[in-house]
Amino acid sequence: MGALSGGHLAVDFASGSVPALIPFMTDRFQLGYALSAMLLLAATASSSLVQPLFGLWSDRRGALWLIPGGVLLAAIGVGGAAVSPAYPLVLLLVFAGGLGIAAFHPEGAKFAAYASGRRRASGMAYFNSGGNAGYALGAFATGQLVVWLGLVGGLVAMVPVVVASFGLARVVPHLSELRPETDETAYQRGDDRRRAMALLGLVIALRSVSWFTLLAFVPLWIVSLGHSKADGNRLLFVMLLAGAVGTLLLGPLADRIGLRPTLAITQALVTPMILVFVYVGGLPGAVALMLVGVCIVGSFGVTMVLSQLYLPRHVGMASGLSIGLAMGIGGVAAVVLGAVADAIDLKTALTISALVPALGLIVCLRLPAPATPAQRSTRSQPAAAPLAD
Repeated sequence: MGALSGGHLAVDFASGSVPALIPFMTDRFQLGYALSAMLLLAATASSSLVQPLFGLWSDRRGALWLIPGGVLLAAIGVGGAAVSPAYPLVLLLVFAGGLGIAAFHPEGAKFAAYASGRRRASGMAYFNSGGNAGYALGAFATGQLVVWLGLVGGLVAMVPVVVASFGLARVVPHLSELRPETDETAYQRGDDRRRAMALLGLVIALRSVSWFTLLAFVPLWIVSLGHSKADGNRLLFVMLLAGAVGTLLLGPLADRIGLRPTLAITQALVTPMILVFVYVGGLPGAVALMLVGVCIVGSFGVTMVLSQLYLPRHVGMASGLSIGLAMGIGGVAAVVLGAVADAIDLKTALTISALVPALGLIVCLRLPAPATPAQRSTRSQPAAAPLAD
């Protein structure tokens, strides 16, 4: 589990480095907003939208080598993009790095579920805490290295990611010994609950609209209030770091009170906290933004476990859908809110992003309970269930 969480930290370190590189790429190649956004879109499309395909591969054939291979490809792509002499090549390398990120997640999440045993929410929280911490550290460390060394600092930042990939390759034989605790006979052909997974994907997508909007615009919003870019980046780092801490808190909580109640509570808090950040600001706004990080990032493990329980016969696919496709759709929608910010103002875009998760709460309350082993063995499908796991 430590190796899987460490691998998650490494691959998301590379992922978090991409937004840190974009401002420097913009200056180097004299890019406009559209071409700058293409870099983020290339990373999002390749790292998120194609994850279900890797999940399908994982379920059908098994591909443990994707764990170290994905980390290595992410490092090569992002590091190469940092020192590339031409914008089209930068775009291609960022896309390739995103494919490495996409390759790691479904297989890594599947074996993290196997390693979690019966305390799956806590185990997946531990796995996701590595990724969340890695994303925050990647955005911070790569930005600092590029300030000190120039764009070659982006290449230097990928050195520990490469080292991590070789370390993961050494533990692949041990990972191959992991098996799910649940007996295979407990799962019947009808156990996959696609409608439930579709509802959960909608909740994740609506929530990720807010998340990607905040990732893109928190520093710009702080600058618009008269503060420095450094102040904005520090606040963004604090939000990401709070999310990493929240992952460790919400996993054990979900094991105690249930997955769906935990998800519903965190979903309900997102809208008011973003509104406090935008309309109150100051210290209360900073604290509210940290709570947004806790609620959204901290519940990644909860949604991942739910997706695996809704699609127990396709655990890799479930991970790809919850981590990749649903998040990627939210990221694309956040680009639309960027156009709203251009046409009206940034406050309006942030306000809309705050209201979107409220729709997700309505969907969240309609999520069915995951089937128990007894229900799976009898292939029963209850028509409705109260909000308890």
